[in-house]
Amino acid sequence: MCASTVDQRTLRVEILAELQTSIGYDAYAWLLTDPSTTVGCAPLADVPCMPELPRLIKLKYLTPINRWTELLSSATSVGLLHQATDGDLARSVMWQSMLRDLRVVDVASTVFHDRNGCWAFLDLWRTGTASPFTSDDAAFLTTITGPITIALRRCQARTFAAPTTTLPDDDGPAVIMLDDDLQITARTTAATSWLQLLLPAAAGDSPIPAAAYNVAAQLLATVNDIDDHAPSARTYVPGRTWVTLRASRITSTRVDHAPAIAVSIEQTPAAQRLDLFARSHALTTREQHVLGLLAQGRDTHEIASAMSISDYTVQDHLKSIFTRTTLGSRNALITAAAGTSGPDR
Repeated sequence: MCASTVDQRTLRVEILAELQTSIGYDAYAWLLTDPSTTVGCAPLADVPCMPELPRLIKLKYLTPINRWTELLSSATSVGLLHQATDGDLARSVMWQSMLRDLRVVDVASTVFHDRNGCWAFLDLWRTGTASPFTSDDAAFLTTITGPITIALRRCQARTFAAPTTTLPDDDGPAVIMLDDDLQITARTTAATSWLQLLLPAAAGDSPIPAAAYNVAAQLLATVNDIDDHAPSARTYVPGRTWVTLRASRITSTRVDHAPAIAVSIEQTPAAQRLDLFARSHALTTREQHVLGLLAQGRDTHEIASAMSISDYTVQDHLKSIFTRTTLGSRNALITAAAGTSGPDR
């Protein structure tokens, strides 16, 4: 499965079907993440509480036990709730506040990361009369984490092969206002159009802004000292381009008004696209430096001078980049990486 060239959603669906056969579960939530900020942005979920999605997301971000960012530093990248709490699940804020009422007996959490960043996290739930996950289940998840991480990263890399489509901004800035319960209180006209692009809904339905909920929940996590990653995420709009969502705190000057959360949506700037491109193609630090200078319009000699290396070494780095990205020219490389055309020098 991981060797295939299917899109990231199809890959996750196929792997989930295999996991159902291999270890079994009753519900799941699998989110792609921004590799730098670790914030979720492209969810795939089947949980028995979809109407309460904002509350579920908020609790996930505010629960330290087996949080995906905590698992980043673990030896296995896998955590079992029943094991982490020594059977006292009430130690988990998420379980105490919500999962208990859903009769969840255990959660197996997995984070998918490598030297290039954090690419996704997965929660598998067992409910009702099911038994908790076993150490063998955790060991199995650990063995497959590596190849799945590589496959998810490559899925992101393939999105840069599609032509970039500039999204219209005729309706002005796209901003969503939420309260601290992640309930939407207002939105601009442009925000509705952007959300429809991020997560298309049936005609007449309002799209569920899961990506917006995630960046807002991360803001609350920073406010509550749970995690210090930036409350932002870059996500791909299929067939179009990369967009960035950012959350920030809005404080009213009126004492009778509670603080609010503003989530902005915009097309990802070229520099941030370059970072994503380099990470998803697993470029080395040197190759990333060459790519950045190339995007500035520098020629071979100028790049060599800036990096204190020879022209021949620059050419070697470029050949390696072309091989990793399967692109054949400097212009094609910059067009794909930054979303803009560059001189073929």
